Amino acid sequence: MAKRDYYEVLGVNKGASEAEIKKAYRKKAIQFHPDKNPDDKEAEAKFKEAAEAYEVLSNADKKARYDQFGHQAFENGGGFGGGSMNMDDIFSQFGDIFGSAFGGGFSGFGGGGGGQRRTKGSNLRIRVKLTLEEIANGVEKKIKVKRKVQAPGTTYKTCSTCHGTGQVTRIANTILGRMQTSAPCNVCGGAGEIIDKKPADADAQGLKISEETVSIKIPAGVVDGMQLKVSGKGNEAPGNGIPGDLLVAIQEVEHEKLQREGDNLHYDLYVSYPEAVLGASKEIDTVTGKVRIKIEPGVQSGKILRLRGKGIPSINGYGKGDLLVHVNVWTPKTLNKQQREFFETMRDDEHFTPKPESTDKSFFEKVKDMFS
Repeated sequence: MAKRDYYEVLGVNKGASEAEIKKAYRKKAIQFHPDKNPDDKEAEAKFKEAAEAYEVLSNADKKARYDQFGHQAFENGGGFGGGSMNMDDIFSQFGDIFGSAFGGGFSGFGGGGGGQRRTKGSNLRIRVKLTLEEIANGVEKKIKVKRKVQAPGTTYKTCSTCHGTGQVTRIANTILGRMQTSAPCNVCGGAGEIIDKKPADADAQGLKISEETVSIKIPAGVVDGMQLKVSGKGNEAPGNGIPGDLLVAIQEVEHEKLQREGDNLHYDLYVSYPEAVLGASKEIDTVTGKVRIKIEPGVQSGKILRLRGKGIPSINGYGKGDLLVHVNVWTPKTLNKQQREFFETMRDDEHFTPKPESTDKSFFEKVKDMFS
């Protein structure tokens, strides 16, 4: 069965504001909420459909993709995936939207459905230093991480307060009628389990510190300050909970000779006066090793040589940047008598008189080219 248009599902037009979309979703969610429509499969399907529509239209990036490509934008992932949605996912992500209409703090749904919440362990954060060469080529790092894990010998038992559901339910009279409201159990925190036995070296949650070596695959093109996520390598949760994530912050180590600007690299090449006049072959550093370049006779100081594809790969897969070699003619500060006499005789020589050609770009034109 074809999916309905998300705007049609929520009853809004394409020009609706963020607040209007949120208001429309809240209205639909309350209308088809499982607690208000117990054992009603059609209402449950519409409840999920509304949540799927809101999940896309409330996100500016996903909304733009949907407006351009429709449902095809999420055929290979993205959104909740329609019929495969899980009620716990909806309540954990959008529960705050229901406000006080269903008691707040909703993490499951009533009707005896067993909306147990799986607790998640806390995230860990580390910083990884990378050289420019590692950033250009991608690298796999093995990092020692200290994380909380369930201590061997720890056992759990069903919470007697919520009887393993992770929820406590109440019947309340509201303006919408007699409704059943649910909230996480305050004894087990919604996990449905409490500690039965634990070893002496475990904390109150039955966890202990363990050191583990984690392998982190870092793609080429990352930038300083970027954060990568390694799922499931944070602290574990007690009982049947799921582990948190390991968040990896990238720190770029400054290169001795290369400077990075986005995906492009800059290299200052100094040549002597004779080399500038006669031409030369010079070896320079790149992120993939040394390369030799040719300096044409009569090169001018400030000339920029562009080595295409010798920069940093785009993190988004859009090719590679360039290496821009800035030629600087080194003028000697001291001369011996013979050298001075030579240049004195050349002072008025026509070969040493500046004669800029139309192809010799100004400083501002060179800067413009660098960013084009």
